[in-house]
Amino acid sequence: MRREIITTSDGSHSLHIPELGEQYHSVHGAVQESRHVFLKHGLNHLLVRCNSSDKRILEVGFGTGLNAFLTALAIQEQESHVPVFSYDALETFPIGKETIDRLNYAEMVTGEKDHCLWSAIHRAAWDQPVSILPHLTLCKQLKKLEDLDADGLYDLIYFDAFAPTVQPELWTPAILRYMYEVLNPEGILVTYCAKGQVRRDLQAAGFNVERLEGPPGKKHMTRAVKQSAGKNAPV
Repeated sequence: MRREIITTSDGSHSLHIPELGEQYHSVHGAVQESRHVFLKHGLNHLLVRCNSSDKRILEVGFGTGLNAFLTALAIQEQESHVPVFSYDALETFPIGKETIDRLNYAEMVTGEKDHCLWSAIHRAAWDQPVSILPHLTLCKQLKKLEDLDADGLYDLIYFDAFAPTVQPELWTPAILRYMYEVLNPEGILVTYCAKGQVRRDLQAAGFNVERLEGPPGKKHMTRAVKQSAGKNAPV
């Protein structure tokens, strides 16, 4: 699958797949989108609500590693004030090192050419946990969501699969129900997608669904919170 590096409106790179006519991120700004959807309405929302116990994040669609990188930076910036995180990232088509080395996220986000954290994320071996920071362990996994062997429940899911029109097998009611099941009570799922059918399927799975303001160039996004036991959870 051929990938071409493009520059999005905020100056950050993304990857374009000609055969699919699809990008890995919003053309209106890759970094802006990631910060708005996954950090502001995902990670930050979790930190406001959570206690100090260890937390687990699942990312569906590791892609370029941008979400993992921004999450690691956020944890690094306030390390003494955050829980210890485990971050599991799923990917079935990993990007080659030559392409990763050309992406401009580290320089753009940090304003420096120090790529230590970015490099640590991409040097980390697949399919085994690697300590990236004192408060962050990353496990990149070469597998599909339906093959995930979760040994515990997650507190936050970054659902960053390609759009339903491109990757419909990851947006089925059964998959959305599965993500409900692997979340802790009050666990959070965030995604850039705000399609009505997706929101209805999330509700049918048992989630409390919010349609929130989207990142630049997109009207809305979705945040879904797992209902506590007894709060209209499906049986």
